[in-house]
Amino acid sequence: MRSEKFEFAGFDGSILAGRLDRPIEPPRAVAIFAHCFTGSKDLLASRRISQRLAGRGVAVLRFDFTGLGDSEGEFENSNFTSNIEDLVAAAKALESHLEAPSMLIGHSLGGAAVIAATKRIPGIKAVATIGAPSDPAHVSHNFGKWLDEIKTEGEAEVCLAGRPFTIRKHFLDDIASAKLDDALPDLDAALLVLHAPLDVTVGIENASSLFVKAKHPKSFVSLDDADHLLTRAADADYAASIIATWSAKYLSLPKADLPQPDKGVRAIERDPTGFLNRVLAPRDRTVFGDEPKRVGGTDLGFTPFEMVGAGLSVCTTMTMRMYAKRKGWEMDAAQVDVTWQQADRYNSTFTRNVKLDPSLSAEQRKRLIEIADKCPVHRMLEGTIKVDTVESE
Repeated sequence: MRSEKFEFAGFDGSILAGRLDRPIEPPRAVAIFAHCFTGSKDLLASRRISQRLAGRGVAVLRFDFTGLGDSEGEFENSNFTSNIEDLVAAAKALESHLEAPSMLIGHSLGGAAVIAATKRIPGIKAVATIGAPSDPAHVSHNFGKWLDEIKTEGEAEVCLAGRPFTIRKHFLDDIASAKLDDALPDLDAALLVLHAPLDVTVGIENASSLFVKAKHPKSFVSLDDADHLLTRAADADYAASIIATWSAKYLSLPKADLPQPDKGVRAIERDPTGFLNRVLAPRDRTVFGDEPKRVGGTDLGFTPFEMVGAGLSVCTTMTMRMYAKRKGWEMDAAQVDVTWQQADRYNSTFTRNVKLDPSLSAEQRKRLIEIADKCPVHRMLEGTIKVDTVESE
């Protein structure tokens, strides 16, 4: 996975800050993650879910709403409606930069926002919510003792999660008029509702209301004893795995598993416009091969020579470790650096720099260096290598 900055203009022209978490290979689908009320794109749940989806081939944009996190603008001028407009702006920016999103994910009030925004964003096939309120006005309970002041004075500074925020009356008016009753039956996308039964911030009855009002296809998954913000890594990871697995069906993702070879290795081009390859080995092992950008690659994987060097360095550490174990020698992790120099098209020299545990005796280190020269890859490289090329059906 790779993560890059992604900026775009929000509802009022302010520049919104985001992170675009992308798979190494060209994405199979694109999604947007909307964070919770007064939260940010960098909360644990936002990061874990986006990264898990990127690992499954889905690029995910997580961004800070206007006036929050690293985004520009004034939070006090924003509201639920502006959050929807920010989501629409994010979708348009993605369509211009990469491709249009087909999935929306929202946490808490962000969950309500993605439901409301779905009909505004063409092509959405799947919507997932986490701890979302069934009525956006539910968020007003956070303002407690400040409600009267907001209504009478027009605004008030409230303390939320230990931070001060200015809440204006137009925000209360906006969430009071925002209803999901019309959006849910007309969602025209698969819905996944994730909610913790013990959520004290947004009660489980909200999940029930969302689920009942939505049409099929719809699914509900309990987050057991998780808290509202999924602050425990295990809870965030569980939600991430559920969303990644569930979404594959509705995004019509290609089969994630590529055909594994029975023996040897297999290289499959993953980006015909460049040099990116996925290299597969038996038992579901995979690495990426590529070339540097200066020669037309994307620099996302090992170069072919680096792969050969990696084979030599890994085989060296393994051979020394097996010998040390047979001798009963205790030693810390070894380090082997491999570099190479091409004399011409047909002759190369590999240089192997071995770093051993200094607590070993001089005699032990000398013997391990001798053993390094007996590693199978070393012997193969110094022997006679013949390559036969045949075309398979």
